Amino acid sequence: MQSMDPAPLVAVVGATATGKSDLAITLAQHLDGEIVNADALQLYRGMDIGTAKVPPEERAGIAHHQLDVLDVTEEASVAAYQREARTAIADIRGRGRVPILVGGSGLYVRAVLDDIEFPPTDPEVRERIEQRGEHIGAAALHAELAQVDPDSATVIGAGDMRRIVRALEVGELTGRPYTAFLPRPVHRDPSTVQIGLRLDRAGLHERIGLRVERMVHRGLLDEVRGLRGRGLDRGRTARRAIGYEQALAVLDGTMDCETAIESTVVGTRRLVRKQDTWFRRDHRVRWIDAAEPGPQLLERALAQLPGSPQRDHPAN
Repeated sequence: MQSMDPAPLVAVVGATATGKSDLAITLAQHLDGEIVNADALQLYRGMDIGTAKVPPEERAGIAHHQLDVLDVTEEASVAAYQREARTAIADIRGRGRVPILVGGSGLYVRAVLDDIEFPPTDPEVRERIEQRGEHIGAAALHAELAQVDPDSATVIGAGDMRRIVRALEVGELTGRPYTAFLPRPVHRDPSTVQIGLRLDRAGLHERIGLRVERMVHRGLLDEVRGLRGRGLDRGRTARRAIGYEQALAVLDGTMDCETAIESTVVGTRRLVRKQDTWFRRDHRVRWIDAAEPGPQLLERALAQLPGSPQRDHPAN
């Protein structure tokens, strides 16, 4: 590995099924790095097959962080993840290694990389505001928001009860406007490099179909059956994950396997479109073609890092 000062914070991002995990492991081998997960569902213990989590024996001895840190009954918190992931990155750098963030959960990626502060929440305050909203209606509650926080009222629609309630809650708890906490596309660490993997739609759809079939053959139903015994049905986030929701329906007899597979493929394609839209909006991402063979893909990725003589211009 060539010496780079300072060592970059590398993020591998993009849609599901583009090969982010494989590239991240190869980069970690080449750069003496460690990996930090930024896939919200891979935080959950036991959700392995349905999230395409890389098995330990296939991680090439590379340390992985923020995997298997939540039970399926727990609610994932992006604020808690932000704290833990940033701590992991600082520890990796303290060992003289390169941190490599990898995942397709856009808000989780930005929570680590960008100057984002997450305001506190209080269930009692929120419930009180929600009850008031039910009593007077969203438009009247929005008018109250306009009185105390006009900037936030401008960006929140008069019918968006959830965001109106949240803005009023944030204002009451912090004394600051809700807009003060909106994310800004500013990297906290100037050495950050975001590498995006892209694939044409036909190729991506083919990969998604094969991926879902592979999950079924590897035993997704058995995985979900075991997770149900650990409380999956009580997990607000986990039980609704694409593939897991359909598998639960199969186990309950409300959906047959063929329909479940089709529903999972359709749901994954919908997710991919959302991920693509999210990451495409970030003009700091340096895109490379995921269809390139492994050695060329690694070369293209390394070319994006500071100090590389082959550094490319960003692709739009």
